[in-house]
Amino acid sequence: MRILHTSDWHLGRSFHGVGMLPAQAEFIDRLVETVRERRVDAVLIAGDVYDRALPGVDTVRLLDSALERITAAGAVVVLSSGNHDSAARLGFGSALFERAGVHLRTRYADIARPVILPAGGMPVAVYGIPYLEPRLAAAELEVQEPSHFTVTAAAVARIRADLLAREQAGAPVAAVVMAHTFASGGISSDSERDLAVGGLGAVPLDLFDGFAYTALGHLHGRQQLREDARYSGSPLPYSFSEARQDKGGWLLEFDDGVPVSVEAVTWPARRRLAVLRGRLADLLADPALADAETAYCQVTLTDRERPAKAMDQVRTRFLDTLVLAFEPEGGAAGPARTYSQRLAGATDDLDICCGFLEHVRSRSAAQEEKGLFIEVLDRVREAEAAK
Repeated sequence: MRILHTSDWHLGRSFHGVGMLPAQAEFIDRLVETVRERRVDAVLIAGDVYDRALPGVDTVRLLDSALERITAAGAVVVLSSGNHDSAARLGFGSALFERAGVHLRTRYADIARPVILPAGGMPVAVYGIPYLEPRLAAAELEVQEPSHFTVTAAAVARIRADLLAREQAGAPVAAVVMAHTFASGGISSDSERDLAVGGLGAVPLDLFDGFAYTALGHLHGRQQLREDARYSGSPLPYSFSEARQDKGGWLLEFDDGVPVSVEAVTWPARRRLAVLRGRLADLLADPALADAETAYCQVTLTDRERPAKAMDQVRTRFLDTLVLAFEPEGGAAGPARTYSQRLAGATDDLDICCGFLEHVRSRSAAQEEKGLFIEVLDRVREAEAAK
């Protein structure tokens, strides 16, 4: 029995204004190849299949195609909803989808209703915990004081009760639990959103003790919290903080209810990310940065004074620079002053204009710019005198 653990597809997401559907379609191509070549029996998607509650038409079509292709390649799909998904919309038609091998776990009522995977010997039961917003889940899960910990603990208790009933009935199963949450011990990155207003609302990892495997979603970096609990991470990088991460999922092999191997599966993206930092002239001349010329780039310039037309100059070499920041080496040239301080120290109208220009762009006015200011100010004075 082979199970492929994925999560956080975020279909429909854009990356600093660049649409990612073509890259996401390529990732799905590679996933389907993996299912076919490695004879995967089940694909898990542990939340955030979409990037927003109301996905676009093309995004829905991409998921529709992905589910059809995965099942045609011989695997069933178990999909739980994340904090980016609309659980009600994603769960539409779940009873019909189940007949085709696509099992949607978006309702609290289905938390203790596993997908049973025959595995030769002890079957594997996959339980899907949808994202639990504490205030919304508390009443249904009979929790008095809503928090990420209390609602997750209540959901896990339901799963344990179902496992106990199966064992007492003489039909034990090995439990795989899917959960879209921030489990203590995970390492976050910039593209995840807080699970709670004002904080991440982490849950302790020991809530999931005793299960054969816990397939976690929400954090975008693939990581192992312990041998039986892992984040698959997102299949593509969704922030520059993920530039050095290998993207993919985990391939598990079960034998008689026991995971005997866990292997990282990597799907390289067509376009890599590059994070560059330095003075403009150095970045434009450094031969070691040749690979970044075809990457999506985040560039931080450290020149003492902001270069003129900085983005235009950067893009003469790094055409797909999406983010440009300015952090002068050793701090900005000259003592840091607020705009009010600049105004207070201005000696004439020209000084005020040049000071404003320097304040908003972190570079003093060039001589030709000062000339334009002088010309405009002279015209204003002539117009006032004519009145």
